[in-house]
Amino acid sequence: MTQPVRVRFAPSPTGKLHIGGARTAIYNWAFARANHGTFILRIDDTDPTRSTEENTQVILRAMRWLGLDWDEGPEVGGDFGPYAQTERLALYREAAERLLAEGKAYPCFCTPEQLAEDRAAAQARKDPFQGYQRRCRNIPADEARARMEAGEPYTIRIKVPEDRGDVVIDDAVHGEVTFAAKELDDFVIFRSDGTPTYNFATVVDDAAMGITHVIRGDDHLSNTPRQVMVYEALGAPVPVFAHISMILGADGKKLSKRHGATSVEEYRDAGYLSDAFVNYLALLGWSLDGETTIIPRDVLAREFSLERISKNPATFDPKKLDWVNAEYINRMDNATFTQEILLPQLVEAGLLDPEPAVSIDEEWTDRLAEIVRPRTKMPADAAQVAAPIFATAETLVYDEKAVSKGLAKEGMGAVLDRAREALGSLAEDAWTAEAIDAALEPLPEALDLKKRVVFQAVRVAICGNLVSPPLGETMALIGRADCLARIDRARTMAL
Repeated sequence: MTQPVRVRFAPSPTGKLHIGGARTAIYNWAFARANHGTFILRIDDTDPTRSTEENTQVILRAMRWLGLDWDEGPEVGGDFGPYAQTERLALYREAAERLLAEGKAYPCFCTPEQLAEDRAAAQARKDPFQGYQRRCRNIPADEARARMEAGEPYTIRIKVPEDRGDVVIDDAVHGEVTFAAKELDDFVIFRSDGTPTYNFATVVDDAAMGITHVIRGDDHLSNTPRQVMVYEALGAPVPVFAHISMILGADGKKLSKRHGATSVEEYRDAGYLSDAFVNYLALLGWSLDGETTIIPRDVLAREFSLERISKNPATFDPKKLDWVNAEYINRMDNATFTQEILLPQLVEAGLLDPEPAVSIDEEWTDRLAEIVRPRTKMPADAAQVAAPIFATAETLVYDEKAVSKGLAKEGMGAVLDRAREALGSLAEDAWTAEAIDAALEPLPEALDLKKRVVFQAVRVAICGNLVSPPLGETMALIGRADCLARIDRARTMAL
């Protein structure tokens, strides 16, 4: 029977959750879901100078916004807790003591000065091995214990077997990767201040938590041989590693603040939809079939596989993210768009009072959503597109360039006069988009003007700008009386 999949996302709370970390979290979550496995969130907070509870909460908020529900971890619990490394120090000490007792690790009493001297000497003699020279490896156990008990400062180093050959891992993304045995020194697993090193603590945790697959950025690839040494010393099975490529900016350099927003919460605050953001990040290094771009969360959770992760770096394209976001908005039904985007944005923009927003006419808002939604790439666009509809003839703001181009030209006064006459003939109960369009349609020929010129003038008069949703549908939502009043006001600007 195949062992159930158990994966973890283990961020260090030293700052905000950034795009690279978010993508790693998405891949771990999706892999767990696709394999009916367990997704664990662990907080690797052993850096006392940078790890803070505030940063931990930032990460948890970002994870919740991304919709990456974890099966074990903070606020959820589980059988393998605690899920913060600062609460697991006793486990690391116990594991280190066991390795000492089994002769798989040893105390090192070398001072920083001694280590620097040994390194310089190795470099001077062009020694192919310039790591730790194993000066303390063969100190008799009794002598070592006595020096430890006497209070002499020491670190604990793992004892890499002298006959250990090259470390070869079958990475799920990169394939077979070989690390030369000569590069493996007896590295420190416990510092002199009594804290574990990253490569030791993370392996102790992964082994204790039964992690079957380690999916992480390829900046950790160089840590892998040392971590394999720890797994072997602990007698624990080595998980499957999958190292995913870095994310680059458009200039081909590693994504950073110089490329713009980098933290998850910045994108949340900018108005991106969680589902769209997760969809886009998932595509940075993974594909469903090489063609499909819009991949709903449930499809990602069902179809994700390590085999389709690319080993090549991915390029973060803000325009592509915007397109994906717009697609998610455009695919909403009107009711969802109204409740999740349109009404909240109208309230935020001050176009609608919070209280009436919940009881506004459903049929009217449905028609409004129908014309606003296709023109909304970001939530804030909804209020901008709808703003002229919520104005009045007295409050409508006219764009100067639009007035100059659409009204302040010879003959535009006559256009508005004929438009008002045609529209004024429509009764209140006949004020529909179809009737409005039909009333305006004959005007260009009657005035011997291009259709664009005529409708542009009317559009500026009604909306104050040159870009708006379909004119007839917009005017139907505004209402007959106010549309006629807007034309009367605009007539004073037309030649």
